[in-house]
Amino acid sequence: MPPHRDIAAFEERAASYEQGWLGRLHHEIADRTAALAVSVCAAPQQVLDVGCGSGYLLRLLARQWPHASGLAGVDPAPAMIGAAVRAASDQRLRFAVGAAERLPHPDRFFDLVVSTTSFDHWSDQRAGLRECARVLAPGGSLVLVDQFSRWLIPTLIGGRSRKARTPSRASQLLTAAGFTSATWHDVYAVIIKAVTAAT
Repeated sequence: MPPHRDIAAFEERAASYEQGWLGRLHHEIADRTAALAVSVCAAPQQVLDVGCGSGYLLRLLARQWPHASGLAGVDPAPAMIGAAVRAASDQRLRFAVGAAERLPHPDRFFDLVVSTTSFDHWSDQRAGLRECARVLAPGGSLVLVDQFSRWLIPTLIGGRSRKARTPSRASQLLTAAGFTSATWHDVYAVIIKAVTAAT
């Protein structure tokens, strides 16, 4: 697994990740992401959440799509996966420790890949998007939500200097990974945006 500098922080937060004001913020962004995902992909059979955290978004999507065959989540923080497994009551939900850059899934398996406020933590965003494209079936959809704004340009120093924190940079990476039809959506406040794209 590639190095992820933020794993330790998420390991510490796993037990209380859905609590407090940060938990409420996470839920609100995930709620809006779920609504967008439903509008993009009406009836997927297989869904993957990359950087699933405690599994809240997948639990929402499982209720939205009762006829989906499977909903999988991967996260590099083992404690997050443990929290997701404990919170899951739907047998279609399955979770595994894994990173975006090396997804533990076969080619062309998923109809939909979602990722919410995880992309900024990926060690290699280009490689992670290539992996998302690899596991998506032809005609599949990606819903990627994170901090994307020209207001973030001053933050592109130090450890974040190579991150895609603007829509233009993220769009370039999506095209390089083989995605088409990138469309941008406002999700929360000024900087949380979503991009939907297809394979």
